[in-house]
Parts: sequence; structure tokens; C-alpha cells
Amino acid sequence: MDTIVIGGGQSGLTAARALKTAGLDPIVLEAGDQPTGSWSRYYDSLTLFSPARYSAIPGHPFPGDPDGYPHRDEVVDYLQRFADSLDIEIRTNTRVTRVEPGFVVHTADGQQIPAAGVVAATGSFGNPYVPDLPGHFTGRKLHVADYRNPKQHQGERVVVVGAGNSAVQVGYELAEVATVTLATRYPVQLVPQMIGGKDIHYWHTTTGFDTLPPAWPARIAQHTLVLDTGDYAAALQDGRMDRREMFTAFDDDAIIWSDGTREKVDTVIFATGYRPDLGYLAPLGPVEHVGGISTSHPGLAHVGLEFQRSFASNTLRGVTADADHIAAPLAAWAGGALAAYGL
Repeated sequence: MDTIVIGGGQSGLTAARALKTAGLDPIVLEAGDQPTGSWSRYYDSLTLFSPARYSAIPGHPFPGDPDGYPHRDEVVDYLQRFADSLDIEIRTNTRVTRVEPGFVVHTADGQQIPAAGVVAATGSFGNPYVPDLPGHFTGRKLHVADYRNPKQHQGERVVVVGAGNSAVQVGYELAEVATVTLATRYPVQLVPQMIGGKDIHYWHTTTGFDTLPPAWPARIAQHTLVLDTGDYAAALQDGRMDRREMFTAFDDDAIIWSDGTREKVDTVIFATGYRPDLGYLAPLGPVEHVGGISTSHPGLAHVGLEFQRSFASNTLRGVTADADHIAAPLAAWAGGALAAYGL
């Protein structure tokens, strides 16, 4: 095969489309039963933080209200339609277990597929990050990747760890049925969803903010910013949910707050993000890249890494630019560009 794309979500699909446009004939290997990535496994109430008009893959607008915020299931349907529109082979239920030197791709069902090039497009949902805290906890402890809806937590004392959009969104909806505290290392930083009568993503796209290298805005915004229509600020202000400094340890059925107070809790939900899900690349040894193009393994590229090249890199609206960026050099490599020079 000339190229194998590992992962069939938004990153893998846009990468495959870019490679096809560049003259390659890629094959997409997707571990799940449909080419929609991790979207179907997110919590039930999840909606995009950006309106439909600013959330689409270029050339494939979201159906419906362009100013609406698509629900998780709408994103799943959208990606399935996008996959169906591509003239590309997509093998579902095909989990990649390892990539060996020389780019031999091994799958869980025993396939060994040689390739001239590989795109790692598995994102990070399969590798949730949970901080290591001292002590033992007998209550329920889960990552937000395993959270589904508030019904599971009726009447509970719940602590949500994290200060990002998912932490605040989950904490807010849980507050309807449970007693909720956000445990964070720094105050929650809310920013308005609407500025000057327009969604903030209008300004992201029209000002070019989405294309800034991540290090630039990071110099100004030291912590994660949470988009708010006013509901979250009101909930924190009136006590429907509160925020406390991150607890320091577990103690059987309780947690120990930073001031030494011990409190019994039923559930702790970690909304502490994810790490790149790239364990299958371990046989290659240390892998380095610049902007998604490997500098250590010619013929290897990444798509879908958070802040890979810009603020919008791993979003529906931003991933296409990164896919296009890696397509030309990968096509040249797979097409034997070095052979003309006797290399």
C-alpha cells in the first residue's frame, strides 16, 4: 500500500481526502464500527462549543441552522456522510496494534500491511489522563470519557476535577441532580460566548486567531478558557455549583481538601484531558515531528494532535489545514521522490 491512515475520525478522514487529492490511494483503518472517531462515545449532552457555520470540514457544511450548536449525534451523522462521500477504502473494526520499522502495520485481527507511508490520526480520546493522587478511594472514580449523563448520579456528592469546557459543562448539568464542586488548581476563567453580538468563533475565523501558532496565545492566556453564555457564571455565583482549590489526597470514602478538611464524596469525575493515543508507534522508538511531519521517521506524519500547528488544529474546522500540510511531502515520499537522486 502507498499509505495507511490509522484512525477513521475527523482527522483520519480529512487526511485521507488530502492524500487522495495529492495523488495517493490511501486506506483508512478504523478500530470502531463506523468512521466517526470517538464522537459516539462522548457524554450524552455534549454539544459543540462552536456554531455549525464555524464547525464544518471545508467543502462540507453542516445541515440545519448555521447558528445552532450541533449535538454529539449530529456530529456522528455528519462524519458518516462525509466518509460516504469519499472514494476511499475504509476498513472498520480494524484496530492497529503496532507499526514496525519499515512501516509494517499490524492489526488486532492478524493483518500485516506494508506501507510506504503512515499517517497517525488516532487523536487522544483512547488515552484519557488521570492525575496520580495519594491515598485509596472506595467511591466511584471515573474520567469524563466514561461519563454519560446525570441520571447515574442522582442525589450524590460529586467532585468534578478540571477547569476546562468539559468540566464546567458536566458540572453544570450534574448540579441539577447532585451537589457539585469543581476542584481546580486555578480559578475557572470564563469568557463570553458572544462578543459584539457575534459568537466568539466568528472572531476566531475573521481575525485569523485560529491560524496562530499555539505558543503565541499561550503567552497571554495562561490557563484554559471556558466559553460561557452567562449560565455558568450564574451557577457559580449563586452556589448551584462551587469551585474549590484542588484536593490533595483520597482517604477511603473521602477526599482531603487543600486546607486539610476531610469530606465524604460519592463520585469524583476527572475532566483532566487526554494524551496522544499513539502507543502503536512504540516499536519505532522515539518519534519526533514538526507540525505533524516526522523528523525522525521519513514517511510518517500526524494529524489530529492538539495544537499541532494552530489553535484549531484538532477541531472539525481546523484539522483540514493540518491534513493538507502533511499530504504533499507524504505523497512525494511514497511516490519515490528521492529515487531521482539515487537516494
